[in-house]
Amino acid sequence: MITLDQCKYLLALAHHRHFGRAAKEVAIAQPSLSIQIQKIEEMLDTIIFDRSKKPILITTKGKMIIDHARKLMSEAESLMRLKDSTEKISGRFRLAIIPTLSAYLLPLFLESFSRKFPDVQLEVNELQTDQIVKLLKEDRLDAGILVTPLYDNELIERVLFNEPLNVFLSKDHKLKNKKQLKIKDLDLKKLWLMEEGHCLASQTLNLCKVKKESSVFGNVQFKGGSIEVLKNLVRKSGGFTVLPFLSSLELGVKEKKEQLKEFESPKPVREVSIISSRIFYKEEIILALQDQIISNLPKGVKSLKQSDEKVINI
Repeated sequence: MITLDQCKYLLALAHHRHFGRAAKEVAIAQPSLSIQIQKIEEMLDTIIFDRSKKPILITTKGKMIIDHARKLMSEAESLMRLKDSTEKISGRFRLAIIPTLSAYLLPLFLESFSRKFPDVQLEVNELQTDQIVKLLKEDRLDAGILVTPLYDNELIERVLFNEPLNVFLSKDHKLKNKKQLKIKDLDLKKLWLMEEGHCLASQTLNLCKVKKESSVFGNVQFKGGSIEVLKNLVRKSGGFTVLPFLSSLELGVKEKKEQLKEFESPKPVREVSIISSRIFYKEEIILALQDQIISNLPKGVKSLKQSDEKVINI
C-alpha cells in the first residue's frame, strides 16, 4: 500500500519533473527520493517516470498512478480540515501581493486573519508579478496573491475569485448615458493605461486589442503604477480607463452611477489566485488565507467562474 509520504514524493516529482527540485520540496536528499520512487515502481511493478528524457516524462500508466495519488492526498487534506477548529495554526509566513490588488484586497481580510490566527507571523510585501514568481522559485516567499493564469508548471495556482473589469469614464464623456459598453464603442486614443510590466496594463491591452501605449494628449506619454492616478487623470483630463471592481468601490456615489460602466456579456474578469511553489508546504496557512479572503469578498466579486464571464489573460 502506498503511504501518504510516498504520494507526496510522486506528486512533487510529477510537478517538477526534476529530482533535485522535487527532493527540495519534500525535504529529503535527492538520492533518497530516487530510492523511494524506485521502491514505489517496484511495488506496483510499473515504470511511472521515464528518466531517459529531460525533463522527466510521466508514462501512460504513471499518469493513472499520479491521478490516484492526487486523489488520496486530496482526501487526506479533507480529513485534516476536520480537525478541531481551536487547534492553533502558527509560524512565519511570507506573502507578496501585486500593487493593483494590495490597496483594495488587503483591508478586506487582514484584520480578520490577524484576529483568528494570532500565532501566524504574517509578513506582507507589495511586489510586481515577475518579482513574486522569481522569489517563490528561490524559496524567499511562501505565497503570492496575483492575477493568473501564469502558465508556469513550477507554480501551484489556487483560484480565489474572478474580479470584473469595468470602464471609468470622464464626467462629460459622450458614452456616460449608456448602461453597458462594447469595446468598439470606445475611442482607444483616449485610454489611460498603466506602465508596461503591471498585469492590469497587459490585460487592458488584451481586452481592448491594442498594442500601443495610450496617449490621451498627443505629446504626453504616461507611465505609472497607480490605479488612483488613473482615476484622477480621468477626472481631471478626460478620457477613460479600465478599473478592476475592487478599485471602484471607493468611487463617489455619483461617479459609480454615471461614470462607471460594465461591459456587455461575456463580461471581462481578471482571475485572482494565491500561488505557491511547493505542494503541501505550509498548507494550513495557505488554506486559512484562502478562506479569509473568500469569506470577506464584497458583493460583485465571485469566487467561481460564471458562464457570462470571460477571463482576460495577462
